[in-house]
Amino acid sequence: MWTRTHSTTVKGLDIDKLWTVWSDVDRWHEWQPDLEFAKLNGPFATGSTFTLRPKGGPTVRIELLTVEPGRRFTDLTRFPLGRMYGDHVFVVHDDEIEIQTTVRVEGPLRLLWVKLVADGVARKLAAQTEELISRARAA
Repeated sequence: MWTRTHSTTVKGLDIDKLWTVWSDVDRWHEWQPDLEFAKLNGPFATGSTFTLRPKGGPTVRIELLTVEPGRRFTDLTRFPLGRMYGDHVFVVHDDEIEIQTTVRVEGPLRLLWVKLVADGVARKLAAQTEELISRARAA
C-alpha cells in the first residue's frame, strides 16, 4: 500500500462553508486548475458517482464510498489491478478546523498507478487545500 497525507489547520472559517465547496463537485474545475470538468451523478451521498477529466488526461469515474456531511467523504477510483482512495476529513479542534486529505493506492499494480496518477495527485494536495480555503472564505 502507498499513502500520502496533507493536513492544514485554519481559524475563523465556518465548516459549513468548507463543506459546501467540497461537496459541489460540478464546480471543482473553478478552483482546481488541473481539471477540465467534474460532474456529480446524483446527490453527494454514499454510493453516488462522479466523473472528472484532468487536463490532458482521460475521463475518470469515481465512486463516493462514504459521505458524512460536514465531516468527511471517501472516494474510490478503480484502475486495472489497482484502487486509489481519497479520504477527505474535517477535524474540529476548539476554534480551528484541520483539513486532512489522504491518497492511498492498493492492488498488484499500485506502483504503476502511483507513478501514472497518485503521485501527481498527492503533489497538488497543498495547493488544492489552499484553493478550497480561499473559495470557502469568499462564499
